[in-house]
Amino acid sequence: MADDAIDLVDVERRMDGAISSLKSDLAGLRTGRASINLLDPVIVDAYGQKTPINQVGTVTVPESRMVAVQIWDKSMVGAVEKAIRDSGLGLNPIVDGTNLRIPLPELNEERRRDLVKIAHQYAEQARVAVRHVRRDGMDELKKLEKAKTIGEDEQHTLSDKVQQLTDSKIVDVDAVLVTKETEIMQV
Repeated sequence: MADDAIDLVDVERRMDGAISSLKSDLAGLRTGRASINLLDPVIVDAYGQKTPINQVGTVTVPESRMVAVQIWDKSMVGAVEKAIRDSGLGLNPIVDGTNLRIPLPELNEERRRDLVKIAHQYAEQARVAVRHVRRDGMDELKKLEKAKTIGEDEQHTLSDKVQQLTDSKIVDVDAVLVTKETEIMQV
């Protein structure tokens, strides 16, 4: 059998990439407690360029409801403060020299539900990405069969393997979503 007709390892790697992207997106969603990943979506206008916040200062979590940013360049304090306020995360930093302290207010039920909806959107994007990888793999198998590189039986066998891989990755996406949803709704 021509298992090397299509690189199943590459298909799986690409599907895993969609899942890791989902995990990264979900890490930026706010839960009940502070996380250094909370500020990942914040982009600072630093020195005329758009720069992630972790490249202009050190982000730490000194306590469960507080995020701190120690800014390396004193002239960037205002820009970082503005970027955090304008990020849409609902955070209000407190300036203390070159340090910013960002207290996290308690999430209310409505905000938790909104965050769960956003998490579901991220999960659906990951499912779509996994399905795109599946489609690419299936198209490649059809091309190989049409070119007589593989037989019809091999094409069906490999198609089944790609589908099984897809199904298992969709289950993984759902598991990541359930974990994040539980984390968000925990009071």
